[in-house]
Order: sequence, then structure tokens, then C-alpha cells
Amino acid sequence: MTGFPTSADIYLEMDGKKVAVVQSYTTRASKSSRNVEAFGEIEPVATIAGQRKYVLELTRLYATEDAISDGINFYELSDFSLVICKPDRKVIYSGCEWSDIQEEGQLNAMVAEKVTVVASKRIETAA
Repeated sequence: MTGFPTSADIYLEMDGKKVAVVQSYTTRASKSSRNVEAFGEIEPVATIAGQRKYVLELTRLYATEDAISDGINFYELSDFSLVICKPDRKVIYSGCEWSDIQEEGQLNAMVAEKVTVVASKRIETAA
């Protein structure tokens, strides 16, 4: 694969099956690090890394034909993965749960406009 990712390269996966393609995404990672303070010290003596949190904003999700025939419902998705195929690696956000869904109504279209997802894990693999 060469070039930039396309919607075919960004998708939701559940139980090993591609259930939706994603037009675009934005990720935000944060960590709840904290300082360790000691009596009599002006500055912290150490910093402890905390848990990581991944929040992903997905735009224009289209359910795959197989997912539609299986009766997929974006509101019932749970414990799924977001897979992003890049030219040199694949990034997988797993243990995903949605926290916000915004839809636009169109006849006979299984499309969610924006979905906010919280992931528990992020891994990178070589392409």
C-alpha cells in the first residue's frame, strides 16, 4: 500500500469482521500522570505515569453490506476495534465503546455522521 489512508483503510472491526468503513478520524491521547512530592522539597521529586486514555472522533461511518445483512446497529456496538492502515504500519485501537453518536437522516442509508469512541488500548504493527 502506498500513499495516504482512504476510507477503505480506516474501519471498525468486531469479532474479526469489518462492520463499517470510516471516512475520517481524529485521535486524542491523554495520560493521568502525577507528581510525587516530598516534605521540605520545593519541586516534585518524581513524576509517575498514569493510565492512558484514547478518545477518537470518527466522521461518516458506513456500515458494510455484510454488517447491514447481519442487522448491525451502531447503538449496540460494544467492545469493537478501530483499525487504521497507514503506508508503513497498522494502528489498532481496541476495547472500544462509543460515548456519543450524531446522525443525519437519509433514506435507506446506514450512516452515522459522527461517533465519539473511547478505546482502552492502542497497538501498532508493521504493515
